[in-house]
Amino acid sequence: MVRRRLPFRCARLLATLALVASCGLARAETPAPKPAQIDRNGVLILIRTALIALDQANKTGNYTVLRELGAPGFQSNTPERLAEIFAKQRNDHLDISGVTAIDPQLTMLPQIEASGMMHMAGFFPSVPQQISFELLYAPVNGQWRLFGISVSLGSPVPAAPMASNLPAANPPAGTKSTAPAAGQKAQVPTTARPQ
Repeated sequence: MVRRRLPFRCARLLATLALVASCGLARAETPAPKPAQIDRNGVLILIRTALIALDQANKTGNYTVLRELGAPGFQSNTPERLAEIFAKQRNDHLDISGVTAIDPQLTMLPQIEASGMMHMAGFFPSVPQQISFELLYAPVNGQWRLFGISVSLGSPVPAAPMASNLPAANPPAGTKSTAPAAGQKAQVPTTARPQ
């Protein structure tokens, strides 16, 4: 029998899966997200601060302030890495400054994930294209600090949202997207989170 050496990644993955299976963790359920205890003004401040910082970084090519506003995990991205992530938006001269004047429509109400991070998503209903966003915040010294950000342009035509993420009385239009979990690779080039 000839033994082939597995690539390091495959060997590490197999070892991790074996460890998880042996500990009985493979069948463990992840706790459901809980609604975040944050008021409307707090949500608006967090959303607008993050998106305006991104807009200014894209316009100036300087991502230092965006990086410094983030949680320590987000700060593992260098300003140069953030410039690479958002290069297409910068080169396309994406202007998202309108977020200061328009109220966002949330497709995912702020919720606390099993990791303890606050996650929210939504869009700004602007024309000719709407700005969609997804944000992840980590608690740092009693404040919510940016941990992950994804921004994209989409059609202004509303789509039916996921019913499980909306309050029964006021269902806003929009689509839901899911940010990659910490440690996973970003699925879209305009997502910034720790490497």
